[in-house]
Amino acid sequence: MPPDDARAATERIVRWFETLSPESLADLDELYTDEARFKDPFNEVQGVPAIRDIFRHMYRSLDEPRFVVTGRLVDGAQCFLVWEFRFRFKRFDTASLQTVRGASHLALADDGRIREHRDYWDAAEELYEKLPVLGRLMRWLRQRAAT
Repeated sequence: MPPDDARAATERIVRWFETLSPESLADLDELYTDEARFKDPFNEVQGVPAIRDIFRHMYRSLDEPRFVVTGRLVDGAQCFLVWEFRFRFKRFDTASLQTVRGASHLALADDGRIREHRDYWDAAEELYEKLPVLGRLMRWLRQRAAT
């Protein structure tokens, strides 16, 4: 993939993630190849329908989820995006905005769609520690491990 094509594809992908909505999930096949693979700390799936299910679950489980891409590197047919994922928990009595910081490594197909998507983020620090009861336990465990 020529460098200009990879940069243009990355810009399109960033715009899509930053404007993600339940309605835009219908267009997921424009972003991912049919057999695309996706992996994060909780999921490992293949194919657009399975990837779509992960995003649908996100909208069912969280209020106001959104991605803010804060950095990007493009090298050939791959890119690395640094992001903040902002949301509010639906299940807990907290209305405070939460932020998970992470990064995604994307391998692009010749047509600029994503064929491999791997998210990197620390579930313990970025998510579990934000939960009311579990958070106290996780922070205590981290402190104990550090001493």
